[in-house]
Amino acid sequence: MVQFFRINVGYRARERSLLNTILAIATGILTIIYPNLLYLIVAGYLLILGIMMVYFKMPPLLAAFPVVAGILIFLLPELIPYTFAAFLGFFGFILILGFQFAIAGVLTLIIAILTLMNPDWIAYMIALFLLMYGVSELIRYIQERNRGDQIVY
Repeated sequence: MVQFFRINVGYRARERSLLNTILAIATGILTIIYPNLLYLIVAGYLLILGIMMVYFKMPPLLAAFPVVAGILIFLLPELIPYTFAAFLGFFGFILILGFQFAIAGVLTLIIAILTLMNPDWIAYMIALFLLMYGVSELIRYIQERNRGDQIVY
């Protein structure tokens, strides 16, 4: 069953990782600075994320999920805690099952549950998730770049 969730992330992985990192950190910072524009920021983030997933040839079903979540948040901003929690839950399970990033997946699921339990904290939960994800992607990007620069005999 785990093989069903295996996702090929090798297509231009470095470029994808760097863009993911920049997008997540920038969106997290914007969320902290402008919490009143939360629904526009999050909807934009999810739409751009979905477009990037299509560009980097991720499976269409996986790429459609952030686009649908972004459209729902844009059209129905009052549902942002539930829509984003659903996105985080889906993303957390994908991290656990598909990419085998168990710690990041569990943390993402915890943030999804906290978002549902405290909808008034939605801006902080979203900023926490995006900054956590962006920093972890940045660390992974630097580690992969350093490994790639080493000559192996």
